[in-house]
Amino acid sequence: MPLPVAPGLRALDARAWTEHARDHADRADALTAVRRAAQARGEKHAIEDFLYTYYPTRVAQLRRWHPGAGVVLTADPSDLAATEEIAERARSRWHRQVETADGGTGVTLDVEAFLADRGDAVRFVGALVSATAGRPAQLGCFGLHEWAMVYQDARRGRDQRHALPLRLGHEGTDTVVESHRIGCSHFDAFRFFTPEARELNRLQPTRATQPAMEQPGCLHATMDLYKWALKLGPAVPGDLLLDCFELARDVRYLDMRASPYDVSSYDEPAVRIETPEGKAEYVRHQRSFAERGQALRARLVAACDAVTSTGAGHLGGGADA
Repeated sequence: MPLPVAPGLRALDARAWTEHARDHADRADALTAVRRAAQARGEKHAIEDFLYTYYPTRVAQLRRWHPGAGVVLTADPSDLAATEEIAERARSRWHRQVETADGGTGVTLDVEAFLADRGDAVRFVGALVSATAGRPAQLGCFGLHEWAMVYQDARRGRDQRHALPLRLGHEGTDTVVESHRIGCSHFDAFRFFTPEARELNRLQPTRATQPAMEQPGCLHATMDLYKWALKLGPAVPGDLLLDCFELARDVRYLDMRASPYDVSSYDEPAVRIETPEGKAEYVRHQRSFAERGQALRARLVAACDAVTSTGAGHLGGGADA
């Protein structure tokens, strides 16, 4: 049976939230157009597929709008379409149906159920993102992590990660790695280094040291904001999820443009980090992405805080159900 709306929750009427949901789906469609077109042709996309495989996501998941914690979507009983949508959302995991003061229905995130299942994830994401935001951006890596992932592959008879030609060939790629100091701080990039490249990294990040080593200048740490938004699921407002996805997509393009791979088949110009001009271009982009990432980190921390604060005291009469 629907529970009464508890004090402290913000209500959105059907006209407002259906418009939000429609605009969100339209934006998601625009952001995923390249992926969907490649799939329709039965083709792989060496740049964008990463956003859906490394971060396992379906386009339908991105299209679904959520308001986040502390919000009730309401519907007048006479609005059958909105009422049906409310009922459908109420059947979704971590949601519950509520009764409005005027006899209508609503649905909201069941914060207590969500925290019971995902409380550890909420706390981990909040702590990691907050700690990362508090550090200065380091901008001198020049994207060499991607080069380290193919280092000496040809000499060792290994298949390279992507079915794209190497811009400088195998020997030229190895020379770039050997002529630079590698300082990758991101464990989830470092773990894909070839064995020969791992020992060349002046840092040796581990999963255990990730909270202490993550820094906002790292392209992969910035892309991971999308991963953390996904892990927070319906507790993340839809606009924040798509902002994180859009930034991850933009960063991914730089990641591959600055990599050893030739991405000209995608009409993408190389960022030639083996040259002074290329290094300067990379740092300009890296600084811009770091600034965008810091703004999203603040919003992700706020989303984590909204879940915990709502769970702590704003559920009122529905808390025991």
